[in-house]
Amino acid sequence: MHELSIVMSIVDLATKEAAKHHATAIEEIELDIGCLTGIEMDSFEFAWKQGIKRTILENATKKVNRIEGKAKCSDCNTHFDMLQLYDSCPNCNSHLAVIISGKELKLKSLVLPD
Repeated sequence: MHELSIVMSIVDLATKEAAKHHATAIEEIELDIGCLTGIEMDSFEFAWKQGIKRTILENATKKVNRIEGKAKCSDCNTHFDMLQLYDSCPNCNSHLAVIISGKELKLKSLVLPD
């Protein structure tokens, strides 16, 4: 389950950012997770509950923004929604596409106590 390693990386990054501001807790964390990352959200939620125990994120509110997959066909320049990583262009059926969004995995913001 790679979701647990992702959660542990988020915990590590959030802990380091909080330490820069001498914070001992985080009130809220906001994440951007693209639909094309391959992250299984049910597994991520399970891993999150286990991974944040006894960490600076244990009592934090978590907000997840799901970023939709968008692509541009390299053959006909059609912009289209991409539900899976290897979806073909709906206009010409080409599989050559540039992914515009949906692969994000980003810690967007942290809210620290006053």
